[in-house]
Amino acid sequence: MLLARVKGTVVSTHKTDSMKGLKLLLLEKIDPVSLKGKGDYVVGIDSVGANAGEIVFFVTGSSARMTETTKGKPSDATIIAIVDAIEKDGAFTYQKSVARE
Repeated sequence: MLLARVKGTVVSTHKTDSMKGLKLLLLEKIDPVSLKGKGDYVVGIDSVGANAGEIVFFVTGSSARMTETTKGKPSDATIIAIVDAIEKDGAFTYQKSVARE
């Protein structure tokens, strides 16, 4: 699993039938301590209802096709969780209720 911040949406009006109705989000991988973006982006299928600015877990490869939303879909990245908190060495580096951008 990888951590990323949702930076926006990706709209595609022409796509294969199996992808119709799926929400595509632009994700930027982040450092889990500093929360700074790494400048490394990926488009992921949203399976949990994530919104812009939220920190999420996403999976890639064959794991990306193991959710109810993505079974049988041509996905290489799927958002599987919205992060509530990140703790390292006994200190929180992120808490959703006090999120910082």
